[in-house]
Amino acid sequence: MTDERSGIAAFRPDQLAGFRIGVTSDRRSADLIDAFERRGASVLHAPTVHMQHAADDAPVIADTARVIADGPDVLLATTSYGMRRWFEVADAAGLGEDLHAALSGTTILVRGPKARGAVRAAGLDDAGMSDEETTASLVSKVMAEFPSGITVAVQLHGQTDETQLERLRAAGNRVLTVAPYTWSVAEDTDERATRLVEAIAGRHLDCVTFTSAPAVDGLLIAALARGRYPEVIEAFREDVVAATVGPVTSTPLVSAGIAPLQPDRFRMGALIRLVCEHLEARSTRRISTRHGDIELRGSVAVVAGTAVRLTPASLSLFRALLAANGAVVSRRDLSVALDDSCDEHAMEVSLSRLRQSLGTPGLVATVVKRGYRLDV
Repeated sequence: MTDERSGIAAFRPDQLAGFRIGVTSDRRSADLIDAFERRGASVLHAPTVHMQHAADDAPVIADTARVIADGPDVLLATTSYGMRRWFEVADAAGLGEDLHAALSGTTILVRGPKARGAVRAAGLDDAGMSDEETTASLVSKVMAEFPSGITVAVQLHGQTDETQLERLRAAGNRVLTVAPYTWSVAEDTDERATRLVEAIAGRHLDCVTFTSAPAVDGLLIAALARGRYPEVIEAFREDVVAATVGPVTSTPLVSAGIAPLQPDRFRMGALIRLVCEHLEARSTRRISTRHGDIELRGSVAVVAGTAVRLTPASLSLFRALLAANGAVVSRRDLSVALDDSCDEHAMEVSLSRLRQSLGTPGLVATVVKRGYRLDV
């Protein structure tokens, strides 16, 4: 069931019970964390990118003065935060009224509804929105609907998209830019980023959410810095779901050969709903055995109605046994599932602990000289 007004999956406190979700966003992370935790998920929060005000507002002020003096024909408003921050800096510098007056005669185009809200909050109005809520489609709109040779001001969003700026210049337009904020990735010593990278590489998370492309870049840079890049990429391709808010955010994942989960509507609520539906429907494993029905939801095994949270080692072994669907899994294969460098003795110790955790004698059966299987 879904709340049609918000697009967020209707609340059920056990909907994500057993699942572990990584959240990489900085701003608005509380909304995601709260939505997932209220539905029973365990959340690991590690911002992989941070929005930063410029250490010195002088460049923003200089760019603002240039916009006021030149009176652009078109303004491209790309983000809500950027527009708000721009007017804050202008007001503090005594340029707020002049900026408002200059933009009152400008055709303002917005990238998405949040930017539109910020424009209207500033007492201005927009003349249209990009078709795909991307900077590229916003630039395409300018090129399709306006003559060449105009002056276009662009509010940048953290990172300069030189490709799109060059498209405008190549069409004969004069381009002005203002960058009210920038992005910075997590430091190499950031313990939260380290925990996130290790959790993904070890496949101890079921899903990781991204709300911006820089957040994806920040994670991949953190994985490289910690020597875990290949393991992180492989985990995303196989066991850990990468979920993004839209196609722009998905781009660096796709470039890395990862197929992300992405909602049709590029909104936070739609992302939450899609993650809930996907984990419930596709990341829950079920099998019937002689000892009752078994369900694996993330890190929680439900055996004959009793829920048991498994350790990472027990979870790796249990997944391998479940995947075999009652067939025998050799000691060697179980050792590899646990850790490529794990010997069979260590695996057997971990298997003993798994049996104790499940608390159902005979569920994990020994097949002499061959390995182990679930007693289906």
